[in-house]
Parts: sequence; structure tokens; C-alpha cells
Amino acid sequence: MSKIVRVGVTFPPELLRELDETVDEMGYESRSKAIQDAVTSFINEQRLLHRQTGKKAGVLVMVYDHTIKGLEDDLIEYQHHHLQVINSVLHIHLSEKECLEAVAVKGDAEDIRELAQEMATRKGVKQLRSTIITL
Repeated sequence: MSKIVRVGVTFPPELLRELDETVDEMGYESRSKAIQDAVTSFINEQRLLHRQTGKKAGVLVMVYDHTIKGLEDDLIEYQHHHLQVINSVLHIHLSEKECLEAVAVKGDAEDIRELAQEMATRKGVKQLRSTIITL
């Protein structure tokens, strides 16, 4: 059996509350196990996205805090920079602070990957999920 390594992670209070509620609802034995599963899922999704090549299609779904100064302008700029792969964008207001965007993409996997990384790593983007299929 491999050695277990402890790490420290910081959470905003609301996210930690939601994590604890989800851990309880799903019946996890510990927070650690739930976080391990979430990290495994993240790694698998990113590896799949990063190893894709050729022509692809799919959707990038992102939730972000539109009150973060400059975020919406940056997201629009990223999208304009990748017009060759963006087919459509659906914008949904979730709350006073949060918006959801679904970006339909079709084109070269590398261009889609670059767009996804630019958006996902921007401060204020809470989550970006991708569903990519082979054409």
C-alpha cells in the first residue's frame, strides 16, 4: 500500500459548507475521500482534454462570478480570440453574482483546449466543465 500524504487546502466558508453537506448526502466516510474523488475526476477530465487531437466538437460549460472586475471583458476577449472554434454561446443569469455560459465549440482540439484553459484559470471562474466528442 502506498504512503498517505497530508496536504492543507483552504476553502471559502460557503464552499466548505457545501462540501460537508455533499459528503453527508452522499454517505462518504470522510471529507478526504470526497476530495480525493473530486481530484481524481479533475485529473481524468484534464488528461482527456489535453490528449485530444484532431477535429472535435463539444460544449464548455462555465460558472463565474460576474462581479469580479474585468472578468466578463476577459472572457469575451478569449472568445473573440477563438472565433474559429466557437459556434454559439448561451448566457444564463443564475443569481445576482453568478452566471453560467455554455460555449458550443467545433474545430481543432488544440484550439478548444487553449480556450478552455484560458477561461478556466481566470480568477472568478468557479468551474469549467468540458464535454468533447470526436467528429
